[in-house]
Amino acid sequence: MKISLLIGAALVMCLPVTAQVDSTLFKRTQQDTSKLLLNMDAVYNRPFLSVSKLPVAVGGYVEANWQHLGTDGVSEGHQFQMRRLTLFIASSISRRIKFLSEIEFEDGTKEINIEFASVDFEFHPMLNFRGGIVMNPIGAFNQNHDGPKWEFIDRPISATQLLPATWSNVGFGLYGKLYKDNWVYAYETYLTNGFDDQIVSNSENKTFLPASKLNKDRFEESFNGVPLLTAKVAIRNKKIGELGLSYMGGVYNKFQEDGLVLDEKRRHHTWAIDFNTVLPTGTYLNTEWTYILVDVPYTYSQQYGDKQWGGFLDVVQPLWRKSMFGFERSVVNAVCRFEYVDWNTGEFFETGDNIREDIISIVPGISWHPTSQTVIRINYRYNWQTDLLGNPPSKTAGFQFGFSSYF
Repeated sequence: MKISLLIGAALVMCLPVTAQVDSTLFKRTQQDTSKLLLNMDAVYNRPFLSVSKLPVAVGGYVEANWQHLGTDGVSEGHQFQMRRLTLFIASSISRRIKFLSEIEFEDGTKEINIEFASVDFEFHPMLNFRGGIVMNPIGAFNQNHDGPKWEFIDRPISATQLLPATWSNVGFGLYGKLYKDNWVYAYETYLTNGFDDQIVSNSENKTFLPASKLNKDRFEESFNGVPLLTAKVAIRNKKIGELGLSYMGGVYNKFQEDGLVLDEKRRHHTWAIDFNTVLPTGTYLNTEWTYILVDVPYTYSQQYGDKQWGGFLDVVQPLWRKSMFGFERSVVNAVCRFEYVDWNTGEFFETGDNIREDIISIVPGISWHPTSQTVIRINYRYNWQTDLLGNPPSKTAGFQFGFSSYF
């Protein structure tokens, strides 16, 4: 509510000014395609609108869709959804000090989150300091998640149900890049507040990292006083593509209170690898895979897995690149996503049988980019989800149609 009032007040204050400003003074900054860009550059590589010499630029994107899905023949019918409205506010405080914030309104206003709000101090291309609410760079999707950049309506299952998608925390860190011929090398590392014991104490009744997103207190205090470490290195070649390796880990439980020892320190470790490239045929490939280790208390049942893994592969094949319906340089793509997530990798102590709790998904579709900043997409989703005991999988299938656009 406070955020909504603040944004509303800012817009009202701007009305008298914009009413007197000539439209030629409005300038749209385009996405930079002149350099070898990495996933870590996505935070600033967005279209912004600036007015004359005002130091603040604004932007954002919107996503809406329709879907009709059914599970084992049972459906909730036609559903229309306003997935998210995201606002960007950026400012160049000086030539080497920048500020950027990202505020997201999900499902109408069911959730309002500050996903990013940091100040960057640029000392050297290989040594820059960032502080505030930062996006933990685990994998590629967490950094580069804007809807208009993706050909699929749903975010990857591994990014939302294995990793906590758009996972951000308060903290500080360093980042840098080095260009050399056709190569670019980069790194990021941050110390932030982190996870809590909802990893293993949640309504999902399984080991579930995304449950910690419910802890809004992480933006003002650490659950246990131990920083979460997130680090990533990335390398990109103009002809080969980009490869990223990342790690995120720390203590998730409250092991002491007012000097009283409650438990041993229980840690979690997450590794991720991501890769994207464009084949000579023009086919775009994008993949990300994650492996998670969690120190689950021995008193918990075997339904809480201490090992998890999963990921996705996106295949995007351009079909037409030409003017359509008055839109120049529009692109039509044939797309397909392959997904797999296993929330419990292991075997039952008693029988030696595999513990399942996994999902397989295939999502073919067609996407149309009337402009580089807008995508209209239709997907067909088919999921096979198997329970803990390996019973015959429940099957979910149906169509989805929607759009996402920067503004």
